[in-house]
Amino acid sequence: MSASFRLPGRAPVSDLPPPDPAALELSEQLQTRIRHEIEAAGGRISFDHFMELALYAPGLGYYVAGSRKFGEAGDFVTAPEVSPLFAQCIAHQAAELLGELPQGDILEFGAGSGVLAVDLLAELERLGQLPNRYLILELSPELQQRQRQILRERVPQLLERVSWLSQMPSRFEGFVLANELLDAMPASRFRHSEAGIEEGFVVWQEEGFRDHFARPETVGFSEQVKRRLAGLPVGSGGYVSELNLRLGPWFAALGGAFERGAVLLIDYGYPRSEYYHPQRSEGTLMCHYRHRAHADPYRWPGLQDITAQVDFTAVAEAAEQAGFALAGYTTQAHFLMASGLDELLAGSDPDDIAAHMARVQGVKKLTLPSEMGERFKVIGFTKQMKNRMRGFGLLDLRGRL
Repeated sequence: MSASFRLPGRAPVSDLPPPDPAALELSEQLQTRIRHEIEAAGGRISFDHFMELALYAPGLGYYVAGSRKFGEAGDFVTAPEVSPLFAQCIAHQAAELLGELPQGDILEFGAGSGVLAVDLLAELERLGQLPNRYLILELSPELQQRQRQILRERVPQLLERVSWLSQMPSRFEGFVLANELLDAMPASRFRHSEAGIEEGFVVWQEEGFRDHFARPETVGFSEQVKRRLAGLPVGSGGYVSELNLRLGPWFAALGGAFERGAVLLIDYGYPRSEYYHPQRSEGTLMCHYRHRAHADPYRWPGLQDITAQVDFTAVAEAAEQAGFALAGYTTQAHFLMASGLDELLAGSDPDDIAAHMARVQGVKKLTLPSEMGERFKVIGFTKQMKNRMRGFGLLDLRGRL
């Protein structure tokens, strides 16, 4: 979940507004925790582990501490908050699949502010196709509380269908949904240079965290990088990028529990040939703080989002290895349009000028190439399903994976 619609470009770190004293104190506590981890590990930790601590350290990490992250008052705005049409389109896709699964559940990973769950359930109720249960796997107690609150306020009649999980269910049949989950998974970094393939580590030097590239310690790291870069013209002049080594275990766990249904993942990224492009010689790592994007992951740990864009080829490989069948891959704009966006917009009352214009502006943000329409991609998988996923009927780009 994380880096949703952002302003393009990167802001100089000097332009970032300073945190308040209470937030700085939390960040300093997290820095101390990470420094202790570095010392205990002999002077360095992998970047993957640093990112995990910065985002998810209990009580201190960005996603589990209490700071406001979503919406205009937070650090970024996600597609469900841009317009309810986003969730309503996904509801049409979910309804189609749930029609084949009368006892099917919905499982949402990282429900954020809860807006997607609210609007999705409301539209499914209108369509007469509610799931048996709506499960939310959410690690943040603060976000769980916020999700309960918004569900209680906006769809109180459906709250009894909603349950919160802290781990993957042991058995699942239904529809899995994750909006901006993959980019928030901790990523490993590597450097490809004349010295060969080096793994990215984090050290503490001169009162700050610093990058350190060295011979890989992670088992199979070099082989993983070589496989991803095979045949791609990235050169060996100090090319730095990322890879997500957690995709395989995540899909393996999901596949082990998954009996029948579909998976829908929405995030921003590229197929592998575009992800590891020569022009991306510094990788895709990005940080976001109060709607400002910058490139320093070591600035105020715990107070800013850290993301790496998604290699959708790697996603497809991991899913298929876990027993899922690729259902399609497309842009967010084409997925929404194939899922009924035009019809939903046509149902807006033009005489209610304020509401109608808000819907039109929301559609623009969700679909224009310069906004979220092409930056964000949608990939889907099925298991033991007859129905195809309608969202990929307008344009299927799986040939680019």
